[in-house]
Amino acid sequence: MSDHEVETFESADAGASLTYPQQAGTVRKNGYIVISGRPCKVVDVSTSKTGKHGHAKCNFVAIDIFTSKKYEEMAPSSHNVEVPNISRKEYTVIDITDEGIVSLMDEAGNTRDDLFLPKGTDEAEKLAEIIKENWSNDKEMAVTVIKSMNEETISSVKVINETAK
Repeated sequence: MSDHEVETFESADAGASLTYPQQAGTVRKNGYIVISGRPCKVVDVSTSKTGKHGHAKCNFVAIDIFTSKKYEEMAPSSHNVEVPNISRKEYTVIDITDEGIVSLMDEAGNTRDDLFLPKGTDEAEKLAEIIKENWSNDKEMAVTVIKSMNEETISSVKVINETAK
């Protein structure tokens, strides 16, 4: 590099990683793991004995937190596996459009209009129906949005108060 070249680094986030490493032997049931590039919740872990090459193996059965698809992974218990960074945030529902776009407001009063009603799985469809039914009955709702690996969806809903607006 010559003296007049300036190297610039641009980043939109705080440098937080989508995943972090964790030793496979320490991942437990109801924990999270990345399998095939997807964030998954572990539903079963079984550990085999050390073999002739000296590594115990962990067999993970996990379900994708967004698509509910089942994944399996086997890794030596002493090796690292990727664990997704997962964040949950609660919002108040302020509007639902005919196209299924949900307008949300956080505690600070910031609004966002970039999420759709949940869809893709039976569970998500039921959640979307509950949200639409509560909205048509003028019930005030809070939804929990789960975010991991640049994907986010509404994961749960609760009615704040039963009175009409």
